[in-house]
Amino acid sequence: MAMIVVGIDGSPVSEKALRWAVEETRLRAATLRVVHAWSSPYHGSEIARRASDAMHGPLERAAEETIDAALGHIVDTDLAVERRVVESLPAQALIEAARGADLLVVGARGHGGFADLLLGSVSHQCAQHAPCPVVIVHG
Repeated sequence: MAMIVVGIDGSPVSEKALRWAVEETRLRAATLRVVHAWSSPYHGSEIARRASDAMHGPLERAAEETIDAALGHIVDTDLAVERRVVESLPAQALIEAARGADLLVVGARGHGGFADLLLGSVSHQCAQHAPCPVVIVHG
């Protein structure tokens, strides 16, 4: 069966990418793999490691809630959906999740800090390194 992977981060453009991926999944009678990656903002020292350990549970729950909220808008209960919450850098997680997939769908810009760019760093990395065709959905 065909597989379409979509990355979400809770941003409006990722919601648009999800809607696009849902329609394409229906057209292809495929399975939709919805991926949300998260990582700890703490790196380095022993204090940072302890802070990261303390935040692991809340960050993982927030990631699950992001997927729940995004999938709450999908009304087609016949759609085959696979959820993946991954502790990783977003581009790395999406490229890995797209192995063996027919298509990877990402939003052009997520929650990153440089709003004037046409592509965000994640969509740019996916376009360059994904093992399958990539669709970049603009807002």
